[in-house]
Amino acid sequence: MTKGKGTSLGAIAWSKFRKDTVAIFGSLVIILAIVLAVLGPIITPDGSPNANRQMVELAAKKPGSSFTFLKIPKALVEEQSFFDQLFFGKNEAYLWMAIHAYSFSNDTLTIERYTGDTPNDGEIVKYPFSKFSDAAISQGQIEEELIETRTFWLGTDRFGRDLLSRMILGTRISLSIGFVAVGISLLIGILLGSLAGFFRGWIDNVVMWFVTVVWSIPLLLLVIAITLAMGKGFWQVFVAVGLAMWVEVARIVRGQILGIREKEYVEACRALGFSGFRTIFRHILPNVLGPVIVISAANFAAAILIEAGLSFLGIGAQPPIPSWGGMIKDHYGYIIMDKAYLALIPGAAILMMVLAFTLVGNGIRDALDVKGTS
Repeated sequence: MTKGKGTSLGAIAWSKFRKDTVAIFGSLVIILAIVLAVLGPIITPDGSPNANRQMVELAAKKPGSSFTFLKIPKALVEEQSFFDQLFFGKNEAYLWMAIHAYSFSNDTLTIERYTGDTPNDGEIVKYPFSKFSDAAISQGQIEEELIETRTFWLGTDRFGRDLLSRMILGTRISLSIGFVAVGISLLIGILLGSLAGFFRGWIDNVVMWFVTVVWSIPLLLLVIAITLAMGKGFWQVFVAVGLAMWVEVARIVRGQILGIREKEYVEACRALGFSGFRTIFRHILPNVLGPVIVISAANFAAAILIEAGLSFLGIGAQPPIPSWGGMIKDHYGYIIMDKAYLALIPGAAILMMVLAFTLVGNGIRDALDVKGTS
């Protein structure tokens, strides 16, 4: 009977979630972000490590701008496995040079380097064909393999880097800090909340005193303090956010267990001689997962905002790692110019990601509220 009822309630919850249009929209946004984060450099126009191919002559170009490049092969390129490319980006095999025009004469390639939007103002450079390959290479091979026209769909940043590529890689930072920070907060919060709610007494008093102390400190201020204590860096921020967000989880788990610990099946566990830890982790915690999932979605959104704020302040992910908050920091001065999109695009990405997790969290909360469902 209990299994059938649980299955029925789960089916009802899933049915309600599917009918929640905004929650489905949020889920689609999150799925798209996960796909972009996983594929990373494999799908970005700039597949170099951290999408950090800088060309200062192309700084702050508008979205949709197209440029022609000469790719000069590098003498030595370290081989990489597929997974190295997927996680860290591809080692640059070419030196990219923006050009206005090019022409061929005998075995020489003549180019006009791009130095501005006005043609015929660039430096004229001549390259013999032997510059590009030890073996014989033809004019057709050079045009096909070494000359390429690329479009910067979101434009370039102030260092001439492809903004679209850095936006895609920035998704990794936002999702990573969400998963790591929420994981740490769940680990600490569920453990302390379970002990406090089930055993009560002095354990509850100590845990709640600790919760009150941490709760009294503003979240952002606490994260900044932990970050400065641990040092600037990628993983330090993740750990700092997780250590600052466990309080809400502990309070909710404790409150749920206080109501459940008097149920008949918990009394049966005591009568059968089960240990307290077995009773908590095998029989009580599965019944409090609903509220925990909802608070995890809210914490995920909060973690993304906190990381963006830390990166904006310069104590989050450090350059050249692409972070949406760092992109806003680099370009907020352009808001009063005709290139405000350089700051607005990463800002819109943060807004969309936080909104998606908020909508999904609200959808899960409504779906799990099946008390009024017949």
